[in-house]
Amino acid sequence: MKYAILAVAIAAASPASAQSDLEQGLSGALRGCETWVLDPASWSSGPEPFIKAVGPGAKMGLVDSVEALNLPPVQLRRANHFWRINSTEGAGYILVVSDQLPMCHITGGGNTDLQPAIEAVLASPAFSSRWEQQSNSIKDGMASTTFRNREEPAMTIQISRADKPGQRLDRVQLIATATFQTK
Repeated sequence: MKYAILAVAIAAASPASAQSDLEQGLSGALRGCETWVLDPASWSSGPEPFIKAVGPGAKMGLVDSVEALNLPPVQLRRANHFWRINSTEGAGYILVVSDQLPMCHITGGGNTDLQPAIEAVLASPAFSSRWEQQSNSIKDGMASTTFRNREEPAMTIQISRADKPGQRLDRVQLIATATFQTK
């Protein structure tokens, strides 16, 4: 019995469990991105409905500011709000949104290789049901893929990440920027 409990405890602390948390964090950030842009009513009267729609619960919180490397491109830095999603103790995602521009920006990093989690999310049926791949390129060890939202084709997202696992952890490991093209 003592060994069975130890085995369960080891399994719960294994990288597979942490990997699942990283996948859940990215899925939540992507859901948050879509929700913020496509459903302004989810946040216009306060953050609670938005947090509920996104789903990471206590792992997600509004912060006053983020480091410059987490900011979106300069032209998207207007009326920004910053959400931190702590997937694990040492890794997670930042979601930057705007209440004036139809955009969102996600960065990810930390002390864990995010590439396998990113690829798992991008290959998942849940992601594929919402996003259609438009293009893909690989340059200097980075893969960049552009997707179009299936529900609202005016929304696109470009997701850049390491093209294979085991790359550097001392830099941003994910950069994703989504915009909605108004007519």
